[in-house]
Amino acid sequence: MSNLGLYQSMTTWAKKVGGPVQLFAAVAVGGYIVIRFGEASVKKVVKTIKNHTAVKRQSVDFLYTVHSAGESNEGLCFNVGDTYRLLEIDGDSALIEKIGDSNNPYFVSANLLRSISDFN
Repeated sequence: MSNLGLYQSMTTWAKKVGGPVQLFAAVAVGGYIVIRFGEASVKKVVKTIKNHTAVKRQSVDFLYTVHSAGESNEGLCFNVGDTYRLLEIDGDSALIEKIGDSNNPYFVSANLLRSISDFN
């Protein structure tokens, strides 16, 4: 019985591929391929998870007109005929630019905007 163990296996593999340099090159190339394939797979999974679980955001470039007066919880008053631009929306929170107001932008409820304007 031999006590060479793994060394004996490595020398056998080296003989099969043409020597220790070729064995080292085969292991290095194989490892590189496995790592790159794993990296690409993980990136694809992470991207899929982010796209699946992320809250969809919208950016809109046109103006909305207020058709009934209202006031947000933050104290922002909307009068009939006011216009605003929707910059971002995330869930029920909307970032708007009120046209003609110097204190822009404002965060308001999207439900409020739906109830007082032509935003849907």
